[in-house]
Amino acid sequence: MHLSSYPFWGVGAGILALIFAVYFASSVLKKNPGNAKMQEISKAIQEGAMAFLNREYRTLVPIVVVIFFILWWGKQWPTAVSFLCGSLLSAVAGYIGMSITTRANTRTTEAARTSLNKALGVSFRGGAVMGLSVAGLGLLGVSILYLIFKSPEIINSFAFGASAVALFARVGGGIYTKAADVGADLVGKVEAGIPEDDPRNPATIADNVGDNVGDTAGMGADLFESYAASTIAAMLVGFTTYRTISQGLPGVMLPLLLGAAGLVATIIAAFFVRTGENANPQGALNRGLWGTNILTAIAAYGLVQWLLPASIRVQGVTVTPNGVFVAILAGLVVNVLIGLLTEYYTSNQKKPAQSIAKASETGAATNIIAGLAIGLKSTALPVLVICAAIYVSFASAGIFGIAMAAMAMLSTAGMVVAIDSFGPVADNAGGIAEMAELEPNVRKTTDKLDSVGNTTAAVAKGFAIGSAALTALALFNAFADLAHLRTINILVPKTIIGVFIGAAVPFLFSSFAMQAVGKAAFEMIGEVRRQFKEIPGIMEGTGKPDYRACVDISTKAALREMIVPGLLAVVTPILVGFLLGKDAMGGYLAGGTVSGLLLAIFMANAGGAWDNAKKYIEAGNLGGKGTPTHAAAVIGDTVGDPFKDTSGPSLNALIKVMGTISLIIAPFLH
Repeated sequence: MHLSSYPFWGVGAGILALIFAVYFASSVLKKNPGNAKMQEISKAIQEGAMAFLNREYRTLVPIVVVIFFILWWGKQWPTAVSFLCGSLLSAVAGYIGMSITTRANTRTTEAARTSLNKALGVSFRGGAVMGLSVAGLGLLGVSILYLIFKSPEIINSFAFGASAVALFARVGGGIYTKAADVGADLVGKVEAGIPEDDPRNPATIADNVGDNVGDTAGMGADLFESYAASTIAAMLVGFTTYRTISQGLPGVMLPLLLGAAGLVATIIAAFFVRTGENANPQGALNRGLWGTNILTAIAAYGLVQWLLPASIRVQGVTVTPNGVFVAILAGLVVNVLIGLLTEYYTSNQKKPAQSIAKASETGAATNIIAGLAIGLKSTALPVLVICAAIYVSFASAGIFGIAMAAMAMLSTAGMVVAIDSFGPVADNAGGIAEMAELEPNVRKTTDKLDSVGNTTAAVAKGFAIGSAALTALALFNAFADLAHLRTINILVPKTIIGVFIGAAVPFLFSSFAMQAVGKAAFEMIGEVRRQFKEIPGIMEGTGKPDYRACVDISTKAALREMIVPGLLAVVTPILVGFLLGKDAMGGYLAGGTVSGLLLAIFMANAGGAWDNAKKYIEAGNLGGKGTPTHAAAVIGDTVGDPFKDTSGPSLNALIKVMGTISLIIAPFLH
């Protein structure tokens, strides 16, 4: 078989992933959805989530159309078509995943009435539909476009299309979910003193909808973008590395085949996820993640030995199959270590989150000080891990090694998205159990899954941040190659200006996102207070809250407020590149990547630690619920909500948008 036909393997793996996504979806939909009340609540969540997604994508249509025609006019029609495909497939992945996870929630609740293992199976398979759709459509899109256009440079706009959708999905979804969460917590828990997901709380449906649009659609779009960008960047660098051998095809084909191997590994490892009735579900999910990593590593060794030449020297570095394999292993190890570090700094079973809970005994101020300190401290070790991976991968295989380390991380994205999307399903299942007033043992079972879901969500955020860093570095190297930028001299004024602008943008972007959550939450709090005051019988359970009004507030606020930070991310690199040139653009990418990475880790971990400090107290520690300590922790968690679910995750998309746009404009810069 000729090397040029290997993309068909990527096509085949993508189709196989979609077949198993259909299989898992049908498996979920065959389960019992529970009684009429449970189905009514689930339907309200589903309708709210899909309505938001429809309106979000309609809002994005004009932006996508304008960029499509600019690329058609300024570049060439294949570039424009590739951009459009990236946008459409990212949206399709979001639709598929959301439509199943919002149906899996009530089926998980019903399964929890009889078995923890059954509930885990339903919720994980619901999440696996999203994971396999994201990775499958990503690999399928890249492979088909390469077969058509035969050039990774032409199809790099596929990643830009995915980036544009991911950025708005992350920002919009984050604003939506946190506006609802803040309103539900501050007015419901603190002021009214009612439990989370209590049916008397008008914001509870919006809160459950937000879990899906933020953690399922948002994370899915984020990692779809990373998957596409890493694959294409590795193909570009691979072509440059092996250009003297078979027209660069060994280096171009390896990322596609590694992606295919990761997808097959994800499918196999998905069947490892099962647990006993008294076991910790985290162990079952860890088996799925470890299984994916190990199977991918085994396949990677065979691929590099079979595909790559014995030795080639590029830019002073000797690249061998074993060296490339070491770089791939470095990426997979980063995958695991970033997850463990994120779990350490955010889990309510670990010292950092417990120290924040302890600080809550003296009020909200000391809670917030402790949370900020933990978030700042948590940046050091992940950065050292990423630095070690960069050093090892470069020493082993040069720039191509760094690109393949990033690709190795993203080759497991299907499993990571699956265990991340499992979290909102489990969370919704607990909410349905509470709102449908089921027997207490059901909520106890769903809480076990939900607590694991909080950890997997934090680990997935860590994965997304770490993969974004390596992806951005791979994109940076691809930009340097396309722009013929060999070195960056920071003593040149234009370069240092680019560094400062790039470093400032993540802070300005985060400010816009945080302010958006604050404005939306203000409206939500006012609406919840109004309903408690004006609708008779809510607190007694005889009056019904107006859930739809709260859903509408979150939807409108998210769509209104996501435009400015989104345009900031898209327009700024274009202005820097064309006004200041390629050296300034190089500085901009360096500054934006470093400050964006550190800010993302800080915000995600601080927010996660605040959240789990609150849960540690709610588990009965330090006085438990209803105490001043708990009230202080809820306030800290409210500050952390937009940190971990809006600004922090959106920064991943921001630094990749910087990189994908730089590839588009690189040939025009001087």
